[in-house]
Amino acid sequence: MDRPLRRTTLRDQIKDRLVQRILDGTYGPGDRIVESQVATEFGTSQAPVREALLELEALRFVETRPHRGARVREVTTQELGQIYPVRAALEEVAGREAAVRVSGEQLSALADELAGMRRAAEAQDLHAQLLHDVRFHEIIVEASGNQVLAEVWRSLRVEARTLISVIRADSDLRMIAEMHRPVLQALQSRDPELAGKEMRAHIEFFGSLVTRRPDDHD
Repeated sequence: MDRPLRRTTLRDQIKDRLVQRILDGTYGPGDRIVESQVATEFGTSQAPVREALLELEALRFVETRPHRGARVREVTTQELGQIYPVRAALEEVAGREAAVRVSGEQLSALADELAGMRRAAEAQDLHAQLLHDVRFHEIIVEASGNQVLAEVWRSLRVEARTLISVIRADSDLRMIAEMHRPVLQALQSRDPELAGKEMRAHIEFFGSLVTRRPDDHD
């Protein structure tokens, strides 16, 4: 079933809904997504629909060709799963470096983002939890002080990949929120090895949920 829309930007609402439909099979590989029809459905102009489709094209969910519109690409679990080894390695480094550099203000911000994830999970607000989740990780990457790492991390388009993964894995939002607690505790202890270990374990565990075979689901 489609999730209810939340108070986010129209582009984000439309992007989230289209990704959900692509992943649950409502839109199959090769199906055309018609801008005017989506705009009518959401009661909006075609501009935010076009913006959402451009973002989905950048993420390789759709292919757009002149005079033919946007058509759905096949998205495989293998393709989604390729991001996790790279992200786990990056965030392990970020965790280690952040543990010795993180400020009290950043630790407080991390606690606030975790609290926001918990509130969003209780409300079953996928998009709000996504924003808190991504910001939690972004703070740690920023706290590492490594600009090269930060640039590579952002190039992975973590926000969209996290959204895709949550929908594909049909994950428990409360569980996802609580998975961040050991990371925060490791950073609060300012233990570089523990922080790096918790960051890697966090990403690898979530990656395992996304990449397991469909018949592995309960």
